[in-house]
Order: sequence, then C-alpha cells, then structure tokens
Amino acid sequence: MRKNSRIVLALDETDEKKALRVVDEVGDLVDAIKINWPLVLSSGPEMITELARRSPVICDFKVADIPNTVRLIAEQAFRRGASGLIVHAFTGSDSLKAAVQAADGKDIFVVTEMSHPGGQEFTASLAERFAAMAVESGARGVIAPATRPERIARIRQAVGDLLILSPGVGAQGGSASAAIANGADHVIVGRAIYGAEQPREAAESIAREIASLRGC
Repeated sequence: MRKNSRIVLALDETDEKKALRVVDEVGDLVDAIKINWPLVLSSGPEMITELARRSPVICDFKVADIPNTVRLIAEQAFRRGASGLIVHAFTGSDSLKAAVQAADGKDIFVVTEMSHPGGQEFTASLAERFAAMAVESGARGVIAPATRPERIARIRQAVGDLLILSPGVGAQGGSASAAIANGADHVIVGRAIYGAEQPREAAESIAREIASLRGC
C-alpha cells in the first residue's frame, strides 16, 4: 500500500458509474480503495479488476468460514487484482492461516474490533486476542475502530509494527487525526468522501487534517 495521504477510500457505492467517477476524481489522493459487497454485487466482480487498474484495492469481504472456503475466496479476490483482503479472526487460527497462505505475499487484514456501536458487544472483548492471532498468522495488518481511538492505542501495543487501518471516520463520527495520533497507519473513509457534493474537496480536507499532525 502507498502511504501518502494515509486515507483509504471505502467505496460502498452501488452505482457503478458514480463509483468510477468518484475514483477518477480522488484516486490520486487516496492510498487505496476498499471495495465491499454492495459494489461487487451491483457491478460484478469485474469491478475489482477495473479499480485495480487505478489504485491498490482491498476487498473488504470480512471472510469468515472454514479454511478451504477462506482459501477459495482469497484466491479469487487476488486473481482478480486485489492487493489486500479483510478477514475475521473469530473462525479460528486455521482459517486465518489459510487466508495468509492463499494471499501468497499479498496483504491480509484481520478485524480486531468493529467500528459501529454493536462492535462493543462481542468483538471488543476479544480484540487483543484477535490482534495476537493476526501477528501469529503472519497477516499484514489489522482493522481497529476510529470511533474509539483509545482502542487503537491498545491494539497498537498488541500488533507492534503491523499496519492498522481504522474505519469509522466521518459518517460514523470518528476523527482522522485522533485515529492517526493513537497509532493508526491509515484511516478508512467512505460516505464523507463518496457521498460529498465535492468528493475531491472532502478528501483534501481530511488529508490536510492528517498532515497537520507533527511526527505521525
């Protein structure tokens, strides 16, 4: 992944033409594009390949299954051009290791704690354990919530030098600067950019906020 603006665009659009228009507008300002099921289901998996021509693509499929199925999903995502894949850890270390092996050097990101309020009901209590599993499996990084920046700091202690990507900036109320200051390498921003009247201006504003932090 690039590390310029430290922004990952969460492209949760379902309108294919609008999605591509937003990417063409802000693609040079973001370090990667995170694609989820809404756009894949509305546009087809070919969208992964199309976006990969413009930017590194992370498939946010939050894969959670038995090792063989995890392997098959990972292989297809990377075959279509993805640079990274997001998976859950609660299915166990064998499934997580299957993802890392299938990635064959590409990036696996492990969810430690979900960013929405419900994330505090189950994933939060196991977040450090999930983080340790990410380290043990050889994953590239983890997902930790920008909506609770103090939790990012705790996760940073658990994962050492692994990358931390933090969702929840903007529409969910998270702060980009707080997330970065607490140890995130990148913030994941969706609606605050693709839903803005001027997506490029919105992305530039967040990039300036992050750049204003000294030493981060």
